Amino acid sequence: MSIKKLIEVALPLDKINEACAREKSIRHGHPSTLHLWWARRPLAAARAVIWASLVDDPSSHPELFPTEEAQHAERERLFGILEKLVVWENSNNQDVLKAAKEEILKYNHGEFPTLLDPFAGGGAIPLEAQRLGLKAIAHDLNPVAVMINKAMIEIPPRFAGKAPVNPEARAALLDTEWSGAKGLAEDVRYYGEWMKQKAYEKIGYLYPKVQLPPEEGGGEATVIAWIWARTVKCPNPACGCEMPLASSFVLSKKKGKEAWVEPIPDGDKVKFKVRQGKCPKEFESYKVGRAAVFKCPVCGEITKDEYVKAKGMAHEIGNQLMAIVAQRKHERIYLSPTEQQACAANINPPEDYPSAPMPDNPRWFSPPAFGMTDYCNLFTAVYSF
Repeated sequence: MSIKKLIEVALPLDKINEACAREKSIRHGHPSTLHLWWARRPLAAARAVIWASLVDDPSSHPELFPTEEAQHAERERLFGILEKLVVWENSNNQDVLKAAKEEILKYNHGEFPTLLDPFAGGGAIPLEAQRLGLKAIAHDLNPVAVMINKAMIEIPPRFAGKAPVNPEARAALLDTEWSGAKGLAEDVRYYGEWMKQKAYEKIGYLYPKVQLPPEEGGGEATVIAWIWARTVKCPNPACGCEMPLASSFVLSKKKGKEAWVEPIPDGDKVKFKVRQGKCPKEFESYKVGRAAVFKCPVCGEITKDEYVKAKGMAHEIGNQLMAIVAQRKHERIYLSPTEQQACAANINPPEDYPSAPMPDNPRWFSPPAFGMTDYCNLFTAVYSF
């Protein structure tokens, strides 16, 4: 008789799906805040799949559960463990994890198997395997994925239960129990702040704060993003406007916090004004086709893809600041561009800035078709040829 695992027979899918959906709104302490990964799997689903793949279904042991009623009762008991296991708040609940681990040991000859994930990506599977007591081996060709997995599943166990080594914590002589990765976390906080201060001393002047208008409470705020648009001269000779090549003028669709940028014609220029509220349909986008096909906000002329590419190859593509995104406490504020903030980007690049030629393959990289042949051409301070 072949042994069937729980995952082959039945799972409490509603509870698992509920836990996965809940995970999307969790920020504090979730690995998704460590680094973005475009194919990240929900931790709850990974935990459930691993556990249910290692635990036998009761129907595989008729000697223990001879009737369907007995098998159903045992299956419901296992469901109870799994339903607790997938809850985010129980991620480090030792009682819940102990119950789950006991079932794994029961059906695996008293040992925890080794799990290999050859395409680990964001690390959800090896992380949850480790949480369940398994030895996890993760592989990936992408160096970003390797970095994420090292940070989540390789480095923390090395320093588990150890006190921090930073001078501030050592000088304090704190009588603290450094369980788990608490000591490592304390060092990461300390040295992260140290690096931030050193970076600010060296290049902080390049990132000026922005003055908030009276309607936003006044004072200064930290800028977290500058939103720029490439520009090209309108193909209509009677217009000649420096038209923005912007796919969208929408800044925020969050309910109650909607914001958008209004392009305002001003002679042969276009000024940008940030507006609050839902973006009118006619301002959502001036992109009117695939590739580089845009409408001029002044005269309505439509560019051709070939025209924009030719301007790029002639090094006649410019850039213009569209909007500023500032941070105040836990709130984002969208502001119209200012001369001071636009000028902050007009700096000479350092002599030793890194760069390399981009692959000239339109299926992979489109910038070379627009005259931007080096990676450095993608960035504001070195957007020159």
